[in-house]
Amino acid sequence: MDLRARIDASPMHLYQWMVVALCVVLNILDGFDVMALAFTAKSIGSDFGLGGSELGVLLSAGLIGMAVGALALAPMADRIGRRPLILMSVALATAGMGLSASAGSAWELGIWRVITGLGIGGVLACTTVIASEYSSARWRGLAISIYTAGYGVGATIGGMVAVGLQSEYGWRAVFVTGAGLTGLVLALLVVLLPESLDFLTSRGRAGDLDRINSIARRIGQSPVSELTRSADKTAPWAGRISDLFSGSNTRSTVLLWAAFFATMFGFYFVNSWTPSLLETAGLTKDQSATAGMMLTLGGTVGSVLFGVLASRWTTRSVLLTFTIAAAATMTVFIMSISTLTLAFALGILIGGLINGCIAGLYTLAPSLYGPQVRATGVGSAIGIGRAGAILAPTAAGVLLDAGWTPEQLYFGVAGVVVLAAVALFALRPARSADASSEPVPAAVSTESRS
Repeated sequence: MDLRARIDASPMHLYQWMVVALCVVLNILDGFDVMALAFTAKSIGSDFGLGGSELGVLLSAGLIGMAVGALALAPMADRIGRRPLILMSVALATAGMGLSASAGSAWELGIWRVITGLGIGGVLACTTVIASEYSSARWRGLAISIYTAGYGVGATIGGMVAVGLQSEYGWRAVFVTGAGLTGLVLALLVVLLPESLDFLTSRGRAGDLDRINSIARRIGQSPVSELTRSADKTAPWAGRISDLFSGSNTRSTVLLWAAFFATMFGFYFVNSWTPSLLETAGLTKDQSATAGMMLTLGGTVGSVLFGVLASRWTTRSVLLTFTIAAAATMTVFIMSISTLTLAFALGILIGGLINGCIAGLYTLAPSLYGPQVRATGVGSAIGIGRAGAILAPTAAGVLLDAGWTPEQLYFGVAGVVVLAAVALFALRPARSADASSEPVPAAVSTESRS
């Protein structure tokens, strides 16, 4: 049995959970960054004399940077390694946050927000992959779900910190704090974050065997004796986008992109527009805000619940169930707002289901690709998903201006989420995490044990 198979079959070691915890911290920083700008937008608008549309551009700038970062930086992780790309991306995000605090105009702030987003996009693609690669088969879903839940924790903390800091020191202090925290995490990663075993095995350079055995001992696995090169000399270079559309990867890539786009569209519509639409539909401002908080609360619970269920059933089947249930609950939710208790309960349920869908996609995506294109595949899917995230709030605003009611909007978005379920249904069952794209350039041979 090779090392990848042994890791999949073994209980999770404390060192593996430490790697997952580092990835969770990075996702918390993502949530902090996004909500820090949302909570300081009004102060920034007053400082620079911005209107609503200009603030909207600033809010979108970070998302655009994330999409580009996930698409452009992720392939580098398949060439130079997960660890170097994560360190570089976190450094980029740290610089972007720090420079945002020094912005003298809206244009400068927008540029620094794009830079920050580039770093976060690279981080998201790589942390999803490395958390998956360090998890066992049984607990992979739960590990990725805990990682996904970190976003909600960071968003909550970011909101609270932003409110307190800007009231005392102004909006720039929020970004200074974000830069400081991200810099501290960067130092922590330099010391603690290991390279991916799958990447080292696939690359198979001189010296990689020693690194593999060092990590193997830390996770309670016996060392391996050699790296056996594949006899196939036509192995492609790692990290090429074109490899996502070669052979059996084509179908998986197209369907995965569709699922990510549709699910992210639904996720960001629900989280961006629900409070405003509920107020339009007749609820008070406080009631609408409470419903928004119910979504956030449900999101954290739903992500973890998905992981628990995925430890018992296949990721694809649980994800398909969550996606169909999320679409159905959206339609019931918008028709139940006259009964507040039911509406709040359904708000928690929607938040849990749609966040569980995100956790499921993050769990499923790495299993569809071999180590040579895994970060590229995951990064491209996240980038396409971010395109849906950027489009959703804008499309909803345009349709509202065109006369659509909140009910019609929710029904329409529920239909988009159903398209994600169709894509997942058509997607062939994910290969095991040790499966590789064709061909795999290296394999690990274990020492014989009595």
